[in-house]
Amino acid sequence: MSIGGDCRCCVDEEIDAFGEIVGGNGVFKYYADGAWKISSSEESLPVINPTSREPFVAITACTRREVNKAFHSAKEAQKSWAKTPLFKRAEMLHKVAGVMKEKKNMEAIAECLIKEVAKPDKDAYTEVVRSADLLSYTAEEGIRILSQGKFLVSDSFPGNERNKVCISSKVPLGIILAIPPFNYPVNLTVSKIGPALIAGNAVVIKPPTQGAVSTLHMIHCFHMAGFPKGLISCVTIKASELGDYMTTHPLVNCISFTGGCETGISISQKAGMIPLQMELGGKDAMIVLEDADLDLAATNIIKGGFSYSGQRCTAVKIVLAMEGIADALVSKVNAQIAKLKIGPPERIDTDIVDVVSEASADFIETLVADAIDSGAKLCQGWKRRGNKIWPLLIDNVTTEMRIAWEEPFGPVIPVMRIKSVEEGIQHCNSSKYGLQGCVFTKDINKAILVSDAMESGTIQINAAPARGPDHFPFQGIRDSGIGSQGVTNSINFMTKIKTTVINLPSASYSLGKILFLELKGLAMERAFPCFQLWVIMSTRNRKGSWMPEILKL
Repeated sequence: MSIGGDCRCCVDEEIDAFGEIVGGNGVFKYYADGAWKISSSEESLPVINPTSREPFVAITACTRREVNKAFHSAKEAQKSWAKTPLFKRAEMLHKVAGVMKEKKNMEAIAECLIKEVAKPDKDAYTEVVRSADLLSYTAEEGIRILSQGKFLVSDSFPGNERNKVCISSKVPLGIILAIPPFNYPVNLTVSKIGPALIAGNAVVIKPPTQGAVSTLHMIHCFHMAGFPKGLISCVTIKASELGDYMTTHPLVNCISFTGGCETGISISQKAGMIPLQMELGGKDAMIVLEDADLDLAATNIIKGGFSYSGQRCTAVKIVLAMEGIADALVSKVNAQIAKLKIGPPERIDTDIVDVVSEASADFIETLVADAIDSGAKLCQGWKRRGNKIWPLLIDNVTTEMRIAWEEPFGPVIPVMRIKSVEEGIQHCNSSKYGLQGCVFTKDINKAILVSDAMESGTIQINAAPARGPDHFPFQGIRDSGIGSQGVTNSINFMTKIKTTVINLPSASYSLGKILFLELKGLAMERAFPCFQLWVIMSTRNRKGSWMPEILKL
């Protein structure tokens, strides 16, 4: 069966391992209980190709009952998964990483990204490889983090003898609801489910409609790797009908969401007392000082602002340039913009692709129109054809213009000329966003001072904002999000601390033999739990010759 033209993510079932995720009517199935299913609703949602602006596939629309069943299946599967040895959980993540990197699977997922979200060819393949690498790293980091706990004794706090022993460890939260965005539907799904799984959780994924097919193909790699039934579900829904039902479901123990600010705030207001990990976009500012390397700054404006047509939460969203170097900087950026290649995402050399939807393109156009009406200068002139917007630098932007504050999420970069670095910092800190920012200067002292003064989750020095490498902490403040991401932080976030306190019959100040002797006269059923703990601890730390005798007892 052929679906969606020449998209290799949808080729004949006989030769494609992904064939089982498509129904006989050409509609993509959802994944639950270890199987691919068409919803009983018999309804589907169209997925629009951003370039042609025509539906190229459809996804099944799950019912409330099917969503509820996925959560209940996750609850049962999680109980067993939490008891699975940590090294085996890590092995499973390594296994699925290998499956994703197999040529036929990597090509299928990348082709979906190209057709579904207009991801440039070179970036689509990079996203798949990066996601597989993230899973492997998560497996190793999970072993490092989760194999350790804390050991405390009571007499470190005033007024206590050493008659209590505290052991704390990290245990899973339960069910993680993962909600990724359209722009990185593979990588930002993996960044949520990898840490969740290594920590012993189950995962229910609500993929974006635009990006669902890419996500489903990636989830099929987990299916082929042999993860337990019910542990991972990917349910495709009409968000307007079942979005709130999912985010407020009583079995959800944590929500990891990446997406729009308004949606994230709405979720946070309704979700109740569960951990929330949210990245909600930004207005990432680049401050360029008078001593900056202008060639380096210009190159990073191009890379940071126009990569994937600016549809990145960490894209350069505004340039704050000192007046003394602004003309030279704008000239250098314009020269590089002229070299950018606009075209379809299938071409390897394409730099600028169509934005994801007509609504997105319309919004960008309103911001540009407002800037023109308010006196800004368009360096290239406005050009749009369908969802394709030609790269544009807007000079002489002022604080009265909407584009100085709002996130265009497209290939449009405003330049504001500032008289002092303080003015730039003030503008950055006055934004409702606070995801990332950057400063360009050759003076490391200035760089540190400006970085400290900019109120954002991450500040880059002499480089454009970026998410990654994926093990780096990634977080926002204000309306840019809650919590911190990155492999290590996500693993920690998706666990909770479990504490066990052992109350000893008397104070002990030596771990091992002396404690054993003190307990020797007690009944064995009372003493055994105590000295067994100390023998294990002392075996690792002291390795005394008396240990074998105690172990025999």
